[in-house]
Amino acid sequence: MHAGELAARLDEELAVDAYADIDASPNGLQVGPADRDVDRVALAVDAAAETIDRAADADADLLLTHHGIVWGSVERVTGTTYDRVAPLIEGGLALYVAHLPLDGHQTLGNAAGVADLLGLDDREPFGTVGSERIGQRGTLPEPTPLSDLTGTLESSLDTGGRPVQTLDFGPESVEDVAVVTGSGADWVGEADEVDADVLVTGEGKQQVYHEAREAGINVVLAGHYATETFGVRSVGSLLSEWGLETTFINCPTGF
Repeated sequence: MHAGELAARLDEELAVDAYADIDASPNGLQVGPADRDVDRVALAVDAAAETIDRAADADADLLLTHHGIVWGSVERVTGTTYDRVAPLIEGGLALYVAHLPLDGHQTLGNAAGVADLLGLDDREPFGTVGSERIGQRGTLPEPTPLSDLTGTLESSLDTGGRPVQTLDFGPESVEDVAVVTGSGADWVGEADEVDADVLVTGEGKQQVYHEAREAGINVVLAGHYATETFGVRSVGSLLSEWGLETTFINCPTGF
């Protein structure tokens, strides 16, 4: 199928238009002509020089990523931006990006993937951004020691060799779990408001220590990259059902 047709199908599946006014990333087809034939799709978390080169080496027609190369507007195609755009154009490689839409999708999204891994039940959207939700909340089948939950994440995620960090300011046994992947530390307050026992996210900020401690809630920092491979992998499975050949490019950052 053509890149434009594929982009339109993905835009609809991921409800890209709903995030147009709240996402700094222009989601959808970021680079490439709409009439580009696409048979093989490479998937990666980041559109970086390494993943672009590896996608080209894999003879991909299109690279689909969670983090793209444009945030806001592009004033100049120089420096790092040029180093990323040039090989896409020179190699005839299109780029499709799904940032917040791939966080918020309740079946294919990153938070949904973490919830699947943890076996959460009674799920509902969580993590308010504008009128949308970019995370998920649910309950474990039974009260579980926090150390067991973090152990599941540490043994299952590609953290680049770095340990899963825990701010254990909440109950030792947890049941109600909120998930916002990537840089989700800003949702500690919302997790506290819904009486979650733990917020699972990727990376933290300085203030999250005090916010979690004062709220009496656990926060698990499992890695930005590690918590955001789920979405592109799930989309890869969908694309396979659509008759496209796919390959996942793993490039863990340890963050």
